[in-house]
Amino acid sequence: MFTPPEREELRKELIEAAHADDEVVGAALVGSAATRREDAWSDIDLVLQVRRDADPAKVASRWTAQFYDQHGAAHHLDVIAGGVLYRVFLLASSLQVDVSFWPEDEFRATESGFALLFGTPQPSTEPRNPEASHEIGMAWLYALHSRSAIARRHVWQATMMLDHLRDQLLVLACVRHGLNPHHGREADRLPASVLTVLQQARAASVAEPALVRSHTALVTALADEVALHDPRLAADLTAPLNALARVSV
Repeated sequence: MFTPPEREELRKELIEAAHADDEVVGAALVGSAATRREDAWSDIDLVLQVRRDADPAKVASRWTAQFYDQHGAAHHLDVIAGGVLYRVFLLASSLQVDVSFWPEDEFRATESGFALLFGTPQPSTEPRNPEASHEIGMAWLYALHSRSAIARRHVWQATMMLDHLRDQLLVLACVRHGLNPHHGREADRLPASVLTVLQQARAASVAEPALVRSHTALVTALADEVALHDPRLAADLTAPLNALARVSV
């Protein structure tokens, strides 16, 4: 595994590369390094401002070649958010490096941690929390699929659907408590009363009785969570969620 000094050395090299790149006119650090909460497991998050007359995709291609040729990249993954390319690299040392390539006029802070290295950012924006109504809909959709999977004795599909349902409940609880709901970043800060319910609702095995018990407990927890977000919607969902909580096998 990588060490913090190795991570710091690579970060310095990447910052130097950004300064030396004629098509990069700005850069910033985000994530744990920007908020001074870095620990032994933290990754590198680098934001690049691409010159107005340059193609971000071509700049990303050049940087990608350098990662494979010089920094031991084993694979990479692309995530597009808000029209911006985030390229996530996995190095042979298991270090994750995220580099995003922002058009010059869109370069800005989108989260509280944004340590500007150079360049001129646009006014910052805050990430939008998930819409509770959408997350509730995804939750009951996973519950529908977990019920049918259990009934069909598709135990691994049922396990996956129950995990997704639990994740939706974590997102909804984080939104309700004003915590960061993205990727479970602040789920551990939820009140014990919330986490205990979800812990007890986990299936201890893929045996049918355990899956049935987990399904019923999670759907019940969903009904309670919906009531805390939207009492009117909770009333509309009472009948279908009551029916959905029961599994016929």
